[in-house]
Amino acid sequence: MRALVISGGGSKGAFAGGIAQYLIEEAQHQYDFFLGSSTGSLLISHLAMGELSYIKNVFTSVTQDHIFSNCPFTIRYKNKIPTIGIHHLNVLKNFIKGRKTFGESLALRRLIGQTLPKEHFKIIQQQKKQIIVTVSNLTTNKVEYKKASDCSYEDFIDWIWISCNYIPFMSLVQKNQSEYADGGLGCIVPISKAFEMGATHVDAIMLNTAVPQINRMPTRNAFDALTVLFDFMVDQIAEHDLALGKMTAKAYDGSLRVFHTPHVLTTNSLIFDQQKMNTWWTEGFAYAHQSITKGI
Repeated sequence: MRALVISGGGSKGAFAGGIAQYLIEEAQHQYDFFLGSSTGSLLISHLAMGELSYIKNVFTSVTQDHIFSNCPFTIRYKNKIPTIGIHHLNVLKNFIKGRKTFGESLALRRLIGQTLPKEHFKIIQQQKKQIIVTVSNLTTNKVEYKKASDCSYEDFIDWIWISCNYIPFMSLVQKNQSEYADGGLGCIVPISKAFEMGATHVDAIMLNTAVPQINRMPTRNAFDALTVLFDFMVDQIAEHDLALGKMTAKAYDGSLRVFHTPHVLTTNSLIFDQQKMNTWWTEGFAYAHQSITKGI
């Protein structure tokens, strides 16, 4: 049984979409399990239904306004290089409203509901394929995996949204008497879970380079420092997840193939640039073709 696992990575999810499109359309891989964390959770439902062109159009046309109902940062470009600044007024608004984070992502919740309507969810539940999103329960200090087959429509839309909520910049969600946040805070790429569920082969897409290639410039402000800090933490979690995935594959006598990005796509995955995301999707498709052709 095959599983497709897609890691978190914000806007870099476009590259994962390109790889997945090649694996499904060109390599003709039939997957029994689809697992995602953070941005990966946005892709897997549509991939499972074969709606590849549709999710490509949606994913690569997203802007900041589609994600944030209250964006806590500004984006400025110098020599075509984006830098993040603090949007002091929006942050102040959130604090006045008693919110626990700098920004809010209610716009993303609406977008998920619009692009995955109830009739499509019914199709998902009727399929034999398992679709699982990863969330972090901050109250119980545990990672949880939510299956579409076990959820109501509204709950599953919530779990997809929660899986993408990169706090403290996005919403902290209270659900089932617990506070939930981005799945990537606990598990950036759930390879081990795929094997535990019965997969014998896993294709894992990790939205970082196989070898670290970043030497960051000094941070400019508190938000810049926070993004660097969280990127560092996520990279460490990803390395742990991959090492654990390899051990689990060996323990279950399964096979694992990992796709990394061949170069650094961006140093800030909270910036959603339509032109770049279209380019990354195309690059991902071509990279998968090259990797499969070479037998990687």
